[in-house]
Amino acid sequence: MSDYELLIFDWDGTLVDSIGRIVESMHWAADSCGLARRGDAQVKGIIGLGLPEAIASLHPELVEPGLVERFRRCYSERYLALEAQPSALFPGVAEALEMFRAQGYRLAVATGKSRHGLQRVLAGRGWLDYFDVTRCADETASKPNPLMLEQILGHCGIPAERALMVGDSSFDLQMARYAGVDSVAVGYGAQSLAALREYGPALAIDNFVELHAWLDRRADGQPIEVGEHVG
Repeated sequence: MSDYELLIFDWDGTLVDSIGRIVESMHWAADSCGLARRGDAQVKGIIGLGLPEAIASLHPELVEPGLVERFRRCYSERYLALEAQPSALFPGVAEALEMFRAQGYRLAVATGKSRHGLQRVLAGRGWLDYFDVTRCADETASKPNPLMLEQILGHCGIPAERALMVGDSSFDLQMARYAGVDSVAVGYGAQSLAALREYGPALAIDNFVELHAWLDRRADGQPIEVGEHVG
């Protein structure tokens, strides 16, 4: 095992290929509420936030609580309909997570999903007890506030310097920075590696399985460059 003990993962866009469905559901909600759609890139730019924060960012004109709730309901209903066939894990994720567990890493999830939403997808995969701890935006503070990372660290009894946050959005990397946790930027999710490099990740990858190789190199004591791009 490398010098890290705890690996913390974002969910949507990092472990699971769900970005397209999130974008489609935001468009659907805007249409249903008579609002102008935001561009795909703009919607991708709020992925990682909790749903209330995401709606407020995309549609600040929505101030009446009843209209906000209608938008939230339309989004959730559309997303659940699309998830009748659950979003697939990205290539190599299941295998890599199993290898991490076998090597003794502790695993956690820090997500902008609701607790209900995360429990639903974990149950669907038989993963309710898979991770050591999970935190969701509606039970703590939304990213980029570091509270959910601080709670995960406290639960595991692991100092920040022994943990690694893996995510596909600026909110993931900002949260890690605020918590004093190293981060890994993945370039296949919501935001590009070019955009994510601004937040100083320890590693930038184009494929999830590259994380395992990088951690193995650290465990072997091989030279590692900060911000290294594997891929």
